[in-house]
Amino acid sequence: MNQIVVAALYQFVSLPDYKVLRDSLYDLLSSYKIKGTLLVAHEGINGTVAGSRSGIDALVAFLEKDGRFNNLEYKESFASEQPFLRTKVRLKKEIVTLGVPGTDPNKKVGTYVDPENWNALLEDPETVVIDCRNTYEYEIGTFKKALNPGTDSFREFPEYVKKNFDPEKDKKVVMFCTGGIRCEKASSYMLEQGFENVYHLKGGILKYLEEMPEEKSLWNGQCFVFDDRVSVGHGVREGDYDQCHACRFPITEEKKKSDKYVPGVSCPRCFETQSEKNRRRAEERQKQIDLAKSRGQVHLGSGS
Repeated sequence: MNQIVVAALYQFVSLPDYKVLRDSLYDLLSSYKIKGTLLVAHEGINGTVAGSRSGIDALVAFLEKDGRFNNLEYKESFASEQPFLRTKVRLKKEIVTLGVPGTDPNKKVGTYVDPENWNALLEDPETVVIDCRNTYEYEIGTFKKALNPGTDSFREFPEYVKKNFDPEKDKKVVMFCTGGIRCEKASSYMLEQGFENVYHLKGGILKYLEEMPEEKSLWNGQCFVFDDRVSVGHGVREGDYDQCHACRFPITEEKKKSDKYVPGVSCPRCFETQSEKNRRRAEERQKQIDLAKSRGQVHLGSGS
């Protein structure tokens, strides 16, 4: 088994002392050399971190001892190498940014659907299925029947709903996202807009890929993840996508053969839209990364 444990976690819970909690979490992560990012806000905690088995166990024990994280949504996977470069615990206004004041999953949230019951809901002809992720995530994998909101940011989701759906016509809305957190906010928002039957996948795509046998799966493609693994497939195994470190979009080995692909500088997707200034900046950054590698060092601007 791989030695690096990747832990994705979140919970919406009132944390009036979140600034103090931030310091305690940072000290713990640092002492166990756990890397990755945790976000803490008045409304809860969210993030993905990676470290040794003992380190991740210590983090879980810390949260359990706190007493407020008894409904923590928690998932583990494994990586062959540390997928993060830094340790961060950030203070935020929202642990996932929708930008609509008053949307609170602690007060109102959609109906959770476990992975084992998810397929039946997808195959229901009366359901509208929404992929709550961004376009670049949707493009490398999604569920059968899912609609692509065409967003570049979760902040755009409310406008997408206003333009495309009607509480009077769309009686059964089903949604999903990577780990479940965006759907908590999205379902809460849609209920506030008058939609009555809103369902979302508990634990998100990652939990589905972990629990659903591949032969029964309605998932097509791979799932984008926000670390150096780039994507995972069934069984939450590391996928075969790389990432263009200029535009951050996933890229296949085939597209890396294009003359428009320059590591750290451009890919076929972003080549035409880059300004000359940004291209020169990216080229210089990549030179520094390559130089650091040749010296056996880690360039802190080279990844997550």
